[in-house]
Amino acid sequence: MSALGTIITAIVTPFDDQYRVDEDAFVRELHHCAAHGSDGFVVAGSTGEGSTLSEDEHLALAELAIREKPAGTSIIVNAGANDTRTSLHLTERATELGADGTLNVVGYYNRPNRRGIVQHYRAVAAATDKPIVLYNIPSRTTIDMDNDLLAELAQIEHIDAVKQANNANLALVDGLDVYAGNDDILARTLDMGGAGGICVASHLVGNELREMVDGSPERRAEIDERLQPLYRVLGVTTNPIPIKAALELVGRPAGGLRLPMVEADDDERAQVRGVLADLGLLP
Repeated sequence: MSALGTIITAIVTPFDDQYRVDEDAFVRELHHCAAHGSDGFVVAGSTGEGSTLSEDEHLALAELAIREKPAGTSIIVNAGANDTRTSLHLTERATELGADGTLNVVGYYNRPNRRGIVQHYRAVAAATDKPIVLYNIPSRTTIDMDNDLLAELAQIEHIDAVKQANNANLALVDGLDVYAGNDDILARTLDMGGAGGICVASHLVGNELREMVDGSPERRAEIDERLQPLYRVLGVTTNPIPIKAALELVGRPAGGLRLPMVEADDDERAQVRGVLADLGLLP
């Protein structure tokens, strides 16, 4: 088992009515998830709307999570950026604050070539003595880090894991702990001997995801089949719109979303409500 955990929640960032970070709601959500199956957290990632947080907000949220970290969990701070200098800086600061690791996406929009990607990660890895989790998500970055490249990056000291969000690439990689980056491949990842998942559905069904880790393969398959509609509806529109709608519906509101993200419309909300009702998750 990875030291970073097995069921790692990519935690939402709650906002108040003025779209300021709601620290009290964040801490409540942190402890709720820890009490319901999560043994790690990614802070200020895609689900945490890190791209619309200022640097001060980003680091203050990381510091809060580290200070309030539930016993037996890890805090992984998103330190990704589209330029190496910023990613390196965020990695250094997260390390200084006491993060257990960082999540580092490949430079997005710039579309670096393979040599640039390797040099980027060499520079970032030199800025920390904590584990780095690579993040392969071509749907957002436009770049797919194939498994040969991931194996090459695994040779760099401190690069210890990958969050694999390209389902077609899912495979074990020499030198890396492999985490499911999409909830719908968590079972497959566990079946092949991967480390676990960096999940969104764990906000709602963390105990069931924990049972997928701890239970028999047969029980894992049963739970996975039952939860597939939830995985799908949490992707009915761009993350984290559906999970914030779901949290409000189950009585743990996390506020709105900062533009250019918008709240779920009536149809999206109805779809989320229907799946939550089918799974018995509504209060």
